[in-house]
Amino acid sequence: MPDAADAPTAADAGTLLLGGDLEVRRLGYGAMRLTGDGIWGEPDDPDAARALLRRALELGVNFIDTADSYGPEVSERLIAEALHPYPDDLVIATKGGLTRSGPGDWERDGRPERLRRCCEASLQRLRVDRIDLYQLHAVDPRVPFEDSIGVLAELREEGKIRHIGLSNVGRTELSAGLDAVPIASVQNRYSLADRDSERVLDECESRGPAFIPWFPLGAGGLGGAAPLRRIATAHQSTPFQVALAWLLRRSEVMLPIPGTSSIEHLEENVAAANLRLSDEEFAELSQVQRPQSA
Repeated sequence: MPDAADAPTAADAGTLLLGGDLEVRRLGYGAMRLTGDGIWGEPDDPDAARALLRRALELGVNFIDTADSYGPEVSERLIAEALHPYPDDLVIATKGGLTRSGPGDWERDGRPERLRRCCEASLQRLRVDRIDLYQLHAVDPRVPFEDSIGVLAELREEGKIRHIGLSNVGRTELSAGLDAVPIASVQNRYSLADRDSERVLDECESRGPAFIPWFPLGAGGLGGAAPLRRIATAHQSTPFQVALAWLLRRSEVMLPIPGTSSIEHLEENVAAANLRLSDEEFAELSQVQRPQSA
């Protein structure tokens, strides 16, 4: 058994500068799964959820992503209960702009007055004076995009937000956001199995924001593709670890945030930071196609 000092940590993934001034390790933790079923209500074991958060920090994770809608409010509160007072290098990102009416239900609300209330409530739950990264969770088609972005810019000027991020946006919206205010990150669905946001990722590489893929372990959508299984076997790893390693190799602005409610799975995910794909393996995986629906 390898010595604990030699065990992989999130530091093995390297770092990036978020917003130009926050150095984070390129393998973070997404805190959505800390809640109950349907991302609704309390977890079955709140103590275990808090222990998982503390274990993430022990494994070198220093970027945690959450949202006020996870629970709602549950994930942010658990983070504060488990980790406050926070280590100096810990960066906590949260989001506003969705409302919840029940398990599995998500509705958009990007009105400026509501985004302001959401941000100020997140400040209280997280027990901070300023949120490191505050993200618009989704664009509300009923609200002018510039109005939603404008209130985040105001909150930034007031010192309540350090950096602004966008989530679930297209390339046009990203370009409009970048023209209006500094954008530190984009969080879109993206994985080895789902690359619909490829053009958005290209824009991030060109213009500077970090790209935070949500549902980064979408390798299950590949249906056990032979190259994925073969490469996982060659590295004595799992297909999900290979999928994370592919993401880290795909772009220097990539910041995966695999989420889980299991410490065992957390440790497995972090171990992917030490998995190095060869040029040939990366190229072969990049050619794997998601199965078409019947």
